[in-house]
Amino acid sequence: MSHRQNLIAGVDEAGRGPLAGPVCAAAVILDSRRIPAGLDDSKRLSERKREQLVPQIQAIALGWSIAWASAAEIDQINILQASLLAMRRAVQMLEPEPTLVLVDGNHCPTGLTCPARAIIGGDALEPAISAASILAKTARDREMQRLHQCYPEYGFERHKGYPTKAHLQALRQHGICPEHRRSFRPVRSLLVDAS
Repeated sequence: MSHRQNLIAGVDEAGRGPLAGPVCAAAVILDSRRIPAGLDDSKRLSERKREQLVPQIQAIALGWSIAWASAAEIDQINILQASLLAMRRAVQMLEPEPTLVLVDGNHCPTGLTCPARAIIGGDALEPAISAASILAKTARDREMQRLHQCYPEYGFERHKGYPTKAHLQALRQHGICPEHRRSFRPVRSLLVDAS
């Protein structure tokens, strides 16, 4: 099948910097003849614009998937390895299987069944990576809104787990919850103080 020769998956993650919640990765194989208008690095797009693009990407893409690595996994293997693990999971879930994987950043996940190439700033250069960055960011934001229902005292729906002043204050006031990354310095220092 000639179409099989060029199934390029873009891969990106969201949530490396936060103190709480999982890291999310997405993989997207775009149809080069039907690329959604307005794709860009998810950080450059408003939340509203990202929310509008998600159903378009999912409807037009030849394949897409979203995968996670939990806060516990992040603490176990470190944030870089957990990000790569989530990326590998996302690629492994893809149907159809890609022939090439393009990853945003300077590391590629190992254990893939096809070649992979890391592209620094790829989320602004490669449409498939831009699409993956939008899916990952939107999925993670929604997950943090869901976690806000479980742990409303931290304000996850506002800062999405990032180390904002309000989040650090809530951490000091309420201590840590199961979704906090214990290996991250601001959380770890609270654990040390408590012991």
